[in-house]
Amino acid sequence: MSYDTPSGPPPSGPPPGGQAETLDSRGGDRPRGRGRRSTVLAAGAAVAVVAVGGAAWATLSFFSTGDQPAEALPASTLGYASIDLDPSGGQKIAALRALSKFPAFDDVVGLDADDDVRRWIFDEIQGETECEALDYDDDVAPWLGDRFAVAAVDAGGDLPAPVFVLQVSDDDAADAGLQAIRECAGGDSVEGAWSIRDGWALIGETQQIVDDAAADAAEASLADDDDFQHWTSEAGDSGIVSLYAAPEVGALLADELGGVGDDLGLAPEEVVPEESIELLKEFRGAAATIRFDDGGLELEMAADAGATGSMADGDAAGDLVASLPEGTVAALGLSLGDGWADELLDQIAEATGESTDELVAQASEVLGIDLPQDAETLAGSAIALAVDGDFDPESWFGGAAEPGSGIGVKILGDPDGVEDVLDKLRAAAAGQDAGFLDSDADDEAVALGPDADYRAKLLSDRGLGGTDSFERVVEHHDDAAVVLFVDFDAGDDWLVKLAGDDQDVRENLEPLEGLGMSAWLDGDTSHAVLKITTD
Repeated sequence: MSYDTPSGPPPSGPPPGGQAETLDSRGGDRPRGRGRRSTVLAAGAAVAVVAVGGAAWATLSFFSTGDQPAEALPASTLGYASIDLDPSGGQKIAALRALSKFPAFDDVVGLDADDDVRRWIFDEIQGETECEALDYDDDVAPWLGDRFAVAAVDAGGDLPAPVFVLQVSDDDAADAGLQAIRECAGGDSVEGAWSIRDGWALIGETQQIVDDAAADAAEASLADDDDFQHWTSEAGDSGIVSLYAAPEVGALLADELGGVGDDLGLAPEEVVPEESIELLKEFRGAAATIRFDDGGLELEMAADAGATGSMADGDAAGDLVASLPEGTVAALGLSLGDGWADELLDQIAEATGESTDELVAQASEVLGIDLPQDAETLAGSAIALAVDGDFDPESWFGGAAEPGSGIGVKILGDPDGVEDVLDKLRAAAAGQDAGFLDSDADDEAVALGPDADYRAKLLSDRGLGGTDSFERVVEHHDDAAVVLFVDFDAGDDWLVKLAGDDQDVRENLEPLEGLGMSAWLDGDTSHAVLKITTD
């Protein structure tokens, strides 16, 4: 995308022969410091909207290397979300090609690869305001850069302070531009302040907040923080949007959740389970990235596994889902680790106020099985729900006398042990419609479902993992604990049919190919990737 004013990288250091220059909303130059004066900033609202508005457009772009907003924020920053609007040309074109497949994109956005994204955002915002005096070419283009962020900064209060970060290509022009935006937006009627230094503008509620943030960043920046580097690296290759939560966020949330009980006159554990509060206090951090990859949009996340408290920590879900029939429309696979049933029962007991022993006794009486051991046997090393292209929802939910085929469960485990548990469940359900408990088995798996033909298909047809749609949308299925797969093209374009006669909706659903998600554990780190692809 070409811009009306060339925008190279911001200055990387102070001007020759002296201290770095800092401009703030008081006007003029000032040495770096921690003054307590405050001023108003109508620009804060307007320019912040530009930054946040960029998120709506950011799906057109890829991340490019270079200076990032984290360099302008202090290492004590608690939360961070950045957007990059200036990716490399090849990636940008690939994104436009993908998005241009959707008629609504051209109708609503209507941008080409050589358009100025910033101008488009400015025009959209200006059209919703009464600030007609601003001119993009005169007041914005000469200084506004391509990278933006919003952060939660520790400002010494009970809660973190929001700070917006804007990349600027000319510090003096940015100061003048922000002044113009402030005047147009209402002058002294809106509180706020800014500080500009070394190619970055920090915008916050008060002058002290932004001055302190700038000074602290000069001493130790978020970009150099060990936790930030670790978690953003764990989230994989960089992308159009980067998100980060510092370890301190867990303790902050724990305190806030605990305070909810005080407000309601209740003990904290009566509002939020005590175990959840303790997990938050032990939180070590998290990060996420949104990127384009192989014709699809991808969200990758990494987080402290101990704080998630997930029961899905096995490694066989991906292999099981890959072994499903080639014509599978949708599948959800879970691989539950050792002790998951005990953990689940404890959580239910804590939520209901009953003891675990009472809960086990009640469930065992109703289901006719021995908990928790029979539940773990039944789930095996992995269990998957599968929906075939021949599945007819009306046969299930429309009151048909006989349920149709095309849906079932496949369990990877000890077939004899699974069958023993199923026999107990069938006995407990005697006299009731328990067709879904009908089963067939081979040497390593059991198939459940009301239709014998589909049960046989679940055991014999193992082609899903070799299909292009599965490989593209579920890239990280090896050793996964959770896998979700949806094929939008299978089953005679079932997704498009859901739109009925609405031609506009049909045309915008047609380009979608698939949706996939995989989650896995790597040591004490939990990973997940969610991806959607187009034809």
